[in-house]
Amino acid sequence: MDNLFDVAVIGAGPGGYVAAIRCAQLGLNTVCIDDWKNEQGKPSLGGTCLNVGCIPSKALLESSENFERAGHKFVEHGIKVEGLSIDIPAMIARKDKIVKAFTGGIGMLFKKNKITAVHGRGMLQKRYQERGNDDDSWEIRVSAGDEKEQSVRARHIIIATGSTPRTLKLAPVDDVNVLDNAGALALQQTPAKLAIIGAGVIGLELGSVWRRLGAEVTLLEAQADFLSTADEQVAKEAYKALTRDTGLVIHTGVEIKSTEADNDGVKIDYIDRDNNPQSLQADKLIVAVGRIPNTVGLGADAVGLQLDERGYISVDEFCQTSLQNVYAIGDVVRGPMLAHKASEEGVAVAERIASGRQGESGSSIHVDLGMMPWVIYTAPEIAWVGKTEQTLKADGVAYKAGQFPFMANGRARALGETTGFVKILADAESDRILGVHMVGPYVSEMIAEAVVAMEFSASSEDLARIVHAHPSLSESLHEAALGVDKRAIHI
Repeated sequence: MDNLFDVAVIGAGPGGYVAAIRCAQLGLNTVCIDDWKNEQGKPSLGGTCLNVGCIPSKALLESSENFERAGHKFVEHGIKVEGLSIDIPAMIARKDKIVKAFTGGIGMLFKKNKITAVHGRGMLQKRYQERGNDDDSWEIRVSAGDEKEQSVRARHIIIATGSTPRTLKLAPVDDVNVLDNAGALALQQTPAKLAIIGAGVIGLELGSVWRRLGAEVTLLEAQADFLSTADEQVAKEAYKALTRDTGLVIHTGVEIKSTEADNDGVKIDYIDRDNNPQSLQADKLIVAVGRIPNTVGLGADAVGLQLDERGYISVDEFCQTSLQNVYAIGDVVRGPMLAHKASEEGVAVAERIASGRQGESGSSIHVDLGMMPWVIYTAPEIAWVGKTEQTLKADGVAYKAGQFPFMANGRARALGETTGFVKILADAESDRILGVHMVGPYVSEMIAEAVVAMEFSASSEDLARIVHAHPSLSESLHEAALGVDKRAIHI
């Protein structure tokens, strides 16, 4: 391939494909290089998120929640269901259909925006400076298994290679009894006993799916505190709900000593938080101990691409790497490993490249990581943005707090989902909102209002003075804002 592109994007996950589309919208001749293959061995755009992450996990969460409602909650509405059963292969097929629709949709978007898609693994080779700045470019070697290698040249590079599951030497994944998140999304029957190493986002969501479908689920977490990155009060409420209502067994402060897989399943030996040896027998084991940046095969050393001590590509606030005209976004750089963070960084970098091509500085185009919403799609859902209460205390920041429970919200009562609350933290002097934390029904949708408010430097009084529809779940946010000034109406 002899074409000289304006931009080459390496990786077609939520960071890469969004960056490619935005580049094309801005008139940049764009190529996107990606090596993901589906189970049929065919190229599949969308990266981890669309193929074995965000989208398929939410599909299974919805299926399992429907099963849970039909079996345990519909009766409160006067709806009786007899002979309830679950067809796991049909559920998995539905998930696969959704994945296929979205991954295929990206291909259609590429065609619409005249983006060249190249299948294979991209490796940075060298920089050309043959005919002045206008033709200053990078070469990328693309290899795809047995296929002939090809070369791509581009003036600008956006690295969006994402992340890969962190491995655990004591529990090697065999895709039979010991699974990673991809294997956990493809099970064809419910295991009687399921163990999960890791009680973070992935572990909790996958555990919730299979618990609702009948498995006994035990999560083993190394951290002493449950969901240590979340607000402490939210974490405590979530722990209580997930163990009491969902039925998950969660052990924190655990040290895994060994695992042994055989025809009977998996045996896990560990030390509990009280330093006592314990043993757990399970039919399946899911390893969900986080993810690491994917820089393998990128050619970082050969071209002098700087990585930090944890293996992330070093970038500045605008996602510029140590190499000229080379950017990196998403899971492969600092900040939270969130799909929407990667997408927004992709848009920001695309616009920065375009403004530079037009002779503008683009210096104001960046993503504020402090305004990034976090969501865990358990039931109840967990969502937050900004500072936690423990962080404000540690930093010595004077603040006010307002809180409102879903138990006192009319829409939550009608839904039959009253667990949880909304909490707003505001600066004690200026009243500017510093953080919003939620646990409860559909808070994944409600958190956006908090992000908008904080992006516009709103005060809690601003939210308190905005009319919210009645009855709606968002009234809980309104009441929490009123609560910052100790004037909540309905509690």
